[in-house]
Amino acid sequence: MSEPLKIIVPMAGFGTRLRPHTWSRPKPLLTAAGDTILGHVLKLLQTAPGAEQAEMVFIVGWLGEQVQAYMQAEHPKVKAHFVQQKEMKGQSHALAQAREHMQGPTLVIFVDTVVETDFSTLDKEEVDAVAWVKPVPDPRRFGVAALGEDGLVSGLIEKPSDMSNNLAVVGIYYFKHGEELMAAIDEQMDKGVLTKNEYFLADAIDIMLKKGLRMRTEMVGEWLDAGLPDTVLETNQKLLEKGRDNSGELSARSDVTLRPPVYVHPSATVENSTLGPYVSIGAGSMVRNSTIEDAVLEREVTVEDSQLKHSLIGERSRVRGVRGQVNVGDDSTVSGEAA
Repeated sequence: MSEPLKIIVPMAGFGTRLRPHTWSRPKPLLTAAGDTILGHVLKLLQTAPGAEQAEMVFIVGWLGEQVQAYMQAEHPKVKAHFVQQKEMKGQSHALAQAREHMQGPTLVIFVDTVVETDFSTLDKEEVDAVAWVKPVPDPRRFGVAALGEDGLVSGLIEKPSDMSNNLAVVGIYYFKHGEELMAAIDEQMDKGVLTKNEYFLADAIDIMLKKGLRMRTEMVGEWLDAGLPDTVLETNQKLLEKGRDNSGELSARSDVTLRPPVYVHPSATVENSTLGPYVSIGAGSMVRNSTIEDAVLEREVTVEDSQLKHSLIGERSRVRGVRGQVNVGDDSTVSGEAA
């Protein structure tokens, strides 16, 4: 690429479907399999050509200062810009906040999901744009890509009413010329092209397609959602299965039983407990006299005398004497009778 790749990351939403966790943290900073959702996305982006020189633009809103602090602490070498979306008017409106950075090769990636793909050939791309897709059994709750006879994208349909097209768009797009996308967004907003009272990116891309944009699709191998408590746990499961399990690295203790896959941060403490399968334990956490299955414990969580399954526990929370399912945000306390 003759120009540095621009990576635009819209993430200004409130994450209402993940409350109570998103009352105190933006959704991309929730964790699964030992890293934040954003951290998993950043690992994926390392496959892009010229990733070391790429510029990232984070479009933030609610609790956006936490994203900036996270990037400075965990990824200080990334050239990152932060712009704010003060009003929630949709995807295209979010991207418009990054207009000064929207030139040359541009990758737009929404971080509600973690996907399995490879960006290494973007600098050899022959068409004008790419949309990453995944066939799904029921496409009616997604945006889908319609293909023409030439195999290129003929249109994008937001939440189709029928099942005839199952190529769901996973929230990743590449444009050879970001300024052309910005011009289409300006035209969309000037003309008031809205879907359900929001400026959807699909409508801006349709403007470009009508002007001759050549866009192809790229299949992803895995598409993991992280927008609901249940899907965060599913994403945790898949990532643990795909190499995030570190049970083999943990020192053997006669009072601890591990049922892989599990991830336990090196600074966490586990005593007289059984973990797994599908458990992630964050930094500084303590698990004592407990059995935990299918759960994510964030940083500095304490669980004692409990039997937990299918649970999400926020940072610095304490759970004692509980049997069953727990879904609590940061700095919470849950107590019950001894399990």
